Amino acid sequence: MTIRIAMWSGPRNISTAMMRSFENRGDCVVVDEPFYAAYLARTGLDHPMRDEVLAAQPRDWQAVVADLAKLDAPVVYEKQMAHHMLEGFGLDWAAGRRNAFLIRDPAEVLASYVAKRGEVTLDDIGAVRQRELFEREADRLGRAPPVVRGADVLADPAGMLKALCAALDIPFTEKMLAWPPGPRASDGVWAPAWYDSVERSTGFETPQRRAYPPLPDALKRIAEAARPHYEALAAHRLAA
Repeated sequence: MTIRIAMWSGPRNISTAMMRSFENRGDCVVVDEPFYAAYLARTGLDHPMRDEVLAAQPRDWQAVVADLAKLDAPVVYEKQMAHHMLEGFGLDWAAGRRNAFLIRDPAEVLASYVAKRGEVTLDDIGAVRQRELFEREADRLGRAPPVVRGADVLADPAGMLKALCAALDIPFTEKMLAWPPGPRASDGVWAPAWYDSVERSTGFETPQRRAYPPLPDALKRIAEAARPHYEALAAHRLAA
């Protein structure tokens, strides 16, 4: 039986490092943001390497779902961006996953995001959509699905990954704690624009806390709008 895991995140979290961790298990195939091209095609947004993304992935959400169903391994790990799931993209397929949610403080997300892409909206960071997906899955399960905060994973990788694996009902392995540096064939084609830090990483190293400059008022308003959605999920986050 294939165990399919969908990890729902927003941008500028440790989502790619988490994908590295699962890929290093040895029993796992990973897929990187499979709905990205479909999202760009539907929205018309101008993201870094837009043309390359559109050429590399299906633009129709149903084709993406069909491709995901073909992946075969003991564990399949899908790095999913919540904001990629636009209105009109079906979600029935998600019932066949063990869905989990990776969160980060929205002010930190915004400070990091604008360094890579100058303009940002509330929709771009996915907090509202992530909460909607969380509540949908909680209603389906009758309980809260697993939630992990990126900062908690960085502070205690072994403890948090053990808790996450237990919540997903898969065995933990020490192989998840470290990986070789460099790019991966499994990385999305957009990696050169976004993955410079993770390509240098060899594990969940806790960086020195970066002192971001104060957010301008426009971004503060976005952070304030996102915060209730972040806190709704943070109330259910796993502890080591």
